[in-house]
Amino acid sequence: MNATQGWWSRLRKNLRTRWKNHLGTLALVLAVVFGVQVWQTRNVPTGPAPELAFTLIQPNGSRIDTTLASWRAQHPGQPVALHFWAEWCPICRTEEHSITRVARDWPVLTVAMQSGPTDAVARVLAKRELPWATAIDTRGALAQTLGFRAVPAFVVVDADGRLRNASVGYTSEIGMRLRLWWAKLV
Repeated sequence: MNATQGWWSRLRKNLRTRWKNHLGTLALVLAVVFGVQVWQTRNVPTGPAPELAFTLIQPNGSRIDTTLASWRAQHPGQPVALHFWAEWCPICRTEEHSITRVARDWPVLTVAMQSGPTDAVARVLAKRELPWATAIDTRGALAQTLGFRAVPAFVVVDADGRLRNASVGYTSEIGMRLRLWWAKLV
């Protein structure tokens, strides 16, 4: 047996004998992460999504005044995602590519919270080359209506119009997709 094989063999044996020691640590970490998410989303209402009115910037640059119900009606029978972000939020920047990829497969309405007037948000979208349908939430009123006090935030509205699977803070692409998939199944 050469030195590399001996090292690998010792590592495997060590992991086999010590994995149980780490279960408690893993359970504690998962409990803390779950607890933080529950606390951060404690103000998100349950049940039907409230009616929201907003100015929408389309990916082609056009602007319309619409409502959440009207936007959802364009995607009948499927869950949609609402992604709250801000131009000034560094964590939101890290999620941009994930949101863009998820939006290729699922309806995603992004909400620019406290990022300036419509023209300023349109410039940010163009500069960052973000092909998103974006609602303008200049004062944060839409976010507050849904109970969000921080960005980024992500929530699914299921096919029946109920809010589900909210998260605040960084949400991975797989986490976003799983939330949408779960809402479609249930």
